[in-house]
Amino acid sequence: MTNVSELTTEALFVGIDVSKDTLEVALSENAKTQTFGNDSAGVAVLLGQLKPVAHRIAVVLLEATGGLEQVAAAALCAHGFAVIVVNPRQAHAFAKALGHLSKTDSIDAKALAQFARTLHNSDKRERLLYRLPTPAQELLLAMVTRRAQLIGMRVAESNRLASAHVSQRKSIERHIKILDKQIGQIDDDAQRHLRSHFQDKLALLKGLKGVGVGTQTMLMAALPELGSLKQREISKLVGVAPLNCDSGKFKGKRITWGGRSNVRAALYMAALTASRHDPVIKAFYERLTLAGKPKKVALVACMHKLLTIMNAVIKSAQPWQASYPQPNNV
Repeated sequence: MTNVSELTTEALFVGIDVSKDTLEVALSENAKTQTFGNDSAGVAVLLGQLKPVAHRIAVVLLEATGGLEQVAAAALCAHGFAVIVVNPRQAHAFAKALGHLSKTDSIDAKALAQFARTLHNSDKRERLLYRLPTPAQELLLAMVTRRAQLIGMRVAESNRLASAHVSQRKSIERHIKILDKQIGQIDDDAQRHLRSHFQDKLALLKGLKGVGVGTQTMLMAALPELGSLKQREISKLVGVAPLNCDSGKFKGKRITWGGRSNVRAALYMAALTASRHDPVIKAFYERLTLAGKPKKVALVACMHKLLTIMNAVIKSAQPWQASYPQPNNV
């Protein structure tokens, strides 16, 4: 990393390219990069390197890398740095726009540093800042993550069972039973954790069909912004906001993309249930399908509506009722 004495007094924008084992850090888009271990020890060394110029660091930007960025992002945020974690698709598009056709960790880190400068100067800066999760949220997210891993293993074992040799079926069946037991234990732990730490928020959503324990767990763990953002902001954050695809005289279909895939998956299942059993969502779904909307499009619209309803309920601190005023533009 460039020595402190070599730097000007201008604000610094730090880009960090994250991989499983390393963090490639650029103190600016023009600085020489340095590599640190992507673990507690490596992050501690990184913090020590950044400390002398901490007062000049405007933003530290990392690319979301399947959760591998969490240790560094949380540590940097806890030490008072302004941290932004961006979608990889956005980071790659920005690097291409800069003309970076080659791809190395060093080039990526420098591109992220330049992206950090751009985002810092935009009006979206405050909304993009990483928020340090509370211990309760962190533990709940760990449960959610582990449950998803166990479900994946169970699906894999179930698929193997159909074509397994008869001599191996008992082994697979025993493993499936063990996985079922562990999944059940995590579900029980999650419910107790929800009752202990998130009961006030969840009580507001009582009676809203489709928002079961699984959806509640995911929302409280992975969407702490629920109830604190505007309708459009929370929808874009999750990835269910319809986005324009227009250019000149061309008027394309509005699409949804990006956002938090784990929250979106939970919302999908919630909307699927609500479109059948909740009077408000069911009527909305039927109105869209009768108007000729494809069922998948109608279901995504239900996800959007369900999310904005929950956001409005928690923001208002008024318990959900079927007569609850509907959010506008849903």
